[in-house]
Amino acid sequence: MTKLWGGRFQKSAESWVDEFGASIGFDQQLVMEDIEGSVAHVTMLGAQEILSTEDVEKILGGLAELKTKAEAGELEFSVANEDIHLNLEKMLTDLIGPVGGKLHTGRSRNDQVATDMHLFLKKRVVEVVNLINVFQKTILEKAEQHVETIAPGYTHLQRAQPISFAHHLMAYFWMLQRDKERFSESMKRIDILPLGAGAMAGTTFPIDRLKSAELLGFSKVYENSMDAVSDRDFIVEFLSNSSLLMTHLSRFAEEIIIWSTDEFKFIELDDAFSTGSSIMPQKKNPDMAELIRGKTGRVYGNLMGLLTVLKGTPLTYNKDMQEDKEGMFDTVHTILGSLKIFEGMVRTMKVNEERLHQAVHSDFSNATELADYLATKGMPFREAHEVTGKLVFTCIQRGIYLLDLPLEDMKAESDLLEEDVYDVLRPEAAVRRRHSLGGTGFDQVRLQIEKAKQLI
Repeated sequence: MTKLWGGRFQKSAESWVDEFGASIGFDQQLVMEDIEGSVAHVTMLGAQEILSTEDVEKILGGLAELKTKAEAGELEFSVANEDIHLNLEKMLTDLIGPVGGKLHTGRSRNDQVATDMHLFLKKRVVEVVNLINVFQKTILEKAEQHVETIAPGYTHLQRAQPISFAHHLMAYFWMLQRDKERFSESMKRIDILPLGAGAMAGTTFPIDRLKSAELLGFSKVYENSMDAVSDRDFIVEFLSNSSLLMTHLSRFAEEIIIWSTDEFKFIELDDAFSTGSSIMPQKKNPDMAELIRGKTGRVYGNLMGLLTVLKGTPLTYNKDMQEDKEGMFDTVHTILGSLKIFEGMVRTMKVNEERLHQAVHSDFSNATELADYLATKGMPFREAHEVTGKLVFTCIQRGIYLLDLPLEDMKAESDLLEEDVYDVLRPEAAVRRRHSLGGTGFDQVRLQIEKAKQLI
């Protein structure tokens, strides 16, 4: 088959070389964006009288037919035509004749593919932001149900202080909020049109790049044609934002996995988001959470892969940049799926309030309350810390907890300790008393929930 660029060549490549160099196996995912860009381009060519009205109408008719077939999944792509651009151009020419070749007037595959990817990410980032928003709403709903559910808070995965379970959930709301803001802000770099930059130096045709931008819904165009065709920063930024998103989902997944173990039993996942064992009938595995945790690595890999591709490429376009797409497509698929799964997993999970109650009443996470109590009585905090530590050690030796320790034993360490210390040591009181802005006190948790509602 004669290549659309083959006029200068006297010898055809081996078929396996064509297969190695072809990108149609994956860039066919850009089919709708490529058609969309072509419609805008030929419309602009007509408006500028670079192409006749008759040619423009014929090309637009052919593109409309290809779009209909693409939507129906009826297009058949060929490795011989290398990529989505040449495949569609060949189909268009077969459909409407040689006039289809005029579509490529004033543009190159270099600015064409860059345009396709800008269009692709513009759409997908909107999807990502919308899914994050849905997930945030689910977290809010679950948090509102458990403002006064007391849970152990951890540092170093050791019991630290009692907290509102809603407070713990809301920590992920704010992580997701930052993710949402990063994706939204990245639209400034995605919403720039490279079309019209040509191969790398612009074109001699009297094109109107601003008209193309208007037709495609871009707010601005690249100011430098060389930058336009070589820039992949917007994809790197998308992959970086996706990596941070997956970091947050992976951390949440890890906690979901821990909380659902028999050792913790803080939550129970719905059967729809769990699987069993092929040999152990009793098992209920948190496979979806584990899978999201595992998929985080592939998103990191996609980011590092593209950074590595770009680090040694001189201006402007190089074939290396064909490697920018698969990681982008894979990351889009991964984060959209992960967000959908996680939202459903949190929405349907059951919180074991009784088990959480037992947990906070059988540990020393209220020790800080005792130290704070002494400090409010005038004892220097460092001394209060030491006194509390000694009392904790006494309890450990006896196999009891601070609430079980008789007052006379407490007074043996400090006369400042009075009967009211037992009210302070109750987990519910320990949480309720933390009124500092952003703290776990019930009033503060309700306040942050109200603030969060205003953001979504």
